[in-house]
Amino acid sequence: MGEHKERMLRNDWYLDEPDLADDRRRCGRLLDRFNATGTDDDDERATLLRDIVDRLGDGVVVLPRFLCSYGTHITLGHRAFVNHDALFMDDATITIGDDVRIGPRTQLLTAQHPVDDHDHRREGWERPLPISIGSNTWLGAGVIVCPGVTIGADAVVGAGSVVTRAVPDHVLVAGNPARTIRQI
Repeated sequence: MGEHKERMLRNDWYLDEPDLADDRRRCGRLLDRFNATGTDDDDERATLLRDIVDRLGDGVVVLPRFLCSYGTHITLGHRAFVNHDALFMDDATITIGDDVRIGPRTQLLTAQHPVDDHDHRREGWERPLPISIGSNTWLGAGVIVCPGVTIGADAVVGAGSVVTRAVPDHVLVAGNPARTIRQI
């Protein structure tokens, strides 16, 4: 394993390297097959999904078109549902709890890039920060979850929201940036 791959797995700043590109290509080939399955190929999609993600709970449904970077950093809890056109940029771990519902075109983005260090940004440095979604949470259509965010259990995130910081349990959040609207 290369130095930068080890740094990525530690959630430290790293640069891309051939091992990482190989891992993304492997994932891309599996995703191409997954996304090409027909509407009646639930068993084939489930088999491919087991080859893509790290941990897959019982009764998980992921609809094509699904995209992710590596797949190997994704955990999908029991009965999780991921709607069409989801993007999981899983440079760090993405953990989805049980009974989570994820709306179409949702993006879970773990990669952070340098803001103040222009040279490192130009060179392509990045740092992955994990994302966690608590059980029985619903993310509406088009939600964007930023690096390092934890969303609590039984929360609801309104459609089109950009979640930039932690969301507690049992709240409705919405907006850009997402703010607490009320307890639920």
